[in-house]
Amino acid sequence: VACSERVVLRLLHLGEPSEPTALPERVEKLAAAGEHLVGVALWKESDYDAFGAGHSSTSISAALGYAAARDLTGGDESIVAVIGDGALTGGMAFEAMNHAAFLRTNMLVILNDNRQVSLPTKYNAVDKPVGALSEALEALRLTRGGRTARLVTSPWFTSARNAAKSLVRAILPPAFLALCAHVDEWVRGWFSASGTFGLFEQLGFYYVGPINGHAMGDMVGVLDNIKKSQQRGGLRRPVLLHVVTEKGKGYIPAEEADDKLHGVVAFDVATGRPPKAAVAKPKRPALTKVFADQLVKEANKDESIVAITAAMPGGTGVGIFQNAHPTRTFDVGIAEQHAVTFAAGLAASGNIKPFCCIYSTFLQRGYDQVVHDVAIQNLPVRLIMDRAGFVGADGPTHAGSLDSTFLGCVPNMLLCAPADATELVHMTHTLVNINTAPTAMRYPRGSAGADPLPETPEFLEPGRGRVVHEQKGAGRKVCILSYGARLAEAMAAATDLEARGYAVTVADARWAKPLDRELVNHLAEHHELVVTIEENAIGGFGSAVLEHAAAEGLTDGSRRTMFRTMHMPDRNIDQEASTEKQYEAAELRARHIVDTVKRALGTEN
Repeated sequence: VACSERVVLRLLHLGEPSEPTALPERVEKLAAAGEHLVGVALWKESDYDAFGAGHSSTSISAALGYAAARDLTGGDESIVAVIGDGALTGGMAFEAMNHAAFLRTNMLVILNDNRQVSLPTKYNAVDKPVGALSEALEALRLTRGGRTARLVTSPWFTSARNAAKSLVRAILPPAFLALCAHVDEWVRGWFSASGTFGLFEQLGFYYVGPINGHAMGDMVGVLDNIKKSQQRGGLRRPVLLHVVTEKGKGYIPAEEADDKLHGVVAFDVATGRPPKAAVAKPKRPALTKVFADQLVKEANKDESIVAITAAMPGGTGVGIFQNAHPTRTFDVGIAEQHAVTFAAGLAASGNIKPFCCIYSTFLQRGYDQVVHDVAIQNLPVRLIMDRAGFVGADGPTHAGSLDSTFLGCVPNMLLCAPADATELVHMTHTLVNINTAPTAMRYPRGSAGADPLPETPEFLEPGRGRVVHEQKGAGRKVCILSYGARLAEAMAAATDLEARGYAVTVADARWAKPLDRELVNHLAEHHELVVTIEENAIGGFGSAVLEHAAAEGLTDGSRRTMFRTMHMPDRNIDQEASTEKQYEAAELRARHIVDTVKRALGTEN
């Protein structure tokens, strides 16, 4: 690949290991911190990363932008988008194809079809990828005509085809042109033995394939033909090259793994398995499992509960729910917008309680649907946002940094965040029983603590927080008000501060919306300083507290209380091997709370 040829990859796992600049010493530390390779396409890192990619289905849109810029500036470089069959389930891909065909610009879309249609998304005992798209592609996979693909992309073939079309238009009346188009499609279908190309041809693309993506001779020949035909004018519209591959091909551990080693931690190359220390199962369950197990228990008693995922059944816990309640599980593919509005339709029926389980970062893709289809209609959709906060090696593209901010301003929406696994159990139960408004619960990547989980969950009243620790003493009175999973750090900071002579209260807000105004007023009245802390960007819980304090005059006159907010910084935090290193970089650990208190009170020494 020459740097003058722009190749836009659709998602992170396709990118870095194939870079010409990916030297062995850098690949060895892929997704580690510092100056090493990131696990995503990142254009600041390499000339061969034409466009940053962390979320799915974006490559065709970005490549079309490159193509339009080339046409506007008189360039001649080749523009290529690579997209997987899983990413093709995202509506954005079809929006881009629709526009590309309208512009009729020269570009190439390579469809990497590995029969996964995501991770793969298989559920309800159906042993094939989810959705009608996979069936449509399967009909095209019946042959892999490398030689035929070379023929129909060769400059002489495309030039002859164009000449024939021009002749037909000149000598035949318009009524016969549609028939000729069908003949042209039939002839090309006969050559490839794959029949009609309806789906992509009707979208305005010149369809080529399917071909074996592991046959390098055919691949190079076809790509070279397409480039020459576009440059010489034989092909005057976007081309879609359908390439059939096997995920993990050539590496036996990947070929044999159910997920084809889609996303991995460090592993032994000889076996494909993580080191023994990394393999050891944690004694404490992941928070994802805690949520899923509780949702299963709730669904065992309430047949109206259903779970929805957008191609992430494992990461969201919906796979666990599916094992218990397969007919009440819906995997929509990589289609977050559809997932949210689908959940809204379920809720609008009045008979179903939908739990729409999407990573915090991926819910950004469905924001308009949250506002327009859920909140404005005040539908009781339960949005469950896993991976809220930092996510370690997945880096800033997958960090759940913004949801408290972009959901906090949405009318009718209720927001909660459990401080630990026990609270997660209670809040899952609580959301089941809120049927008058949309709700959203965020929780981080992590594991449960040492405390046993409650057998009987409690209903947590919306807009009511709790005081977790209150120190009576003569020292300067400080309150740490936590929202979400920074509560443990708040408690550690309180221990440190109390050893320094401060009188410290720790409170757990539980809800960002509705805010517990009575609790905030009480804390302000009895403390000299209130410090809020959260795992979200600016504009979230801390901002809501400051707005309330200003409106209530809590910082005015003789009532004056100092407020300080701690949140994710206004910059991206690079990938790290662990989330705790990222929280250290973001200055959201216990020692940073202590430093914030000391600075605010002028007692740094």
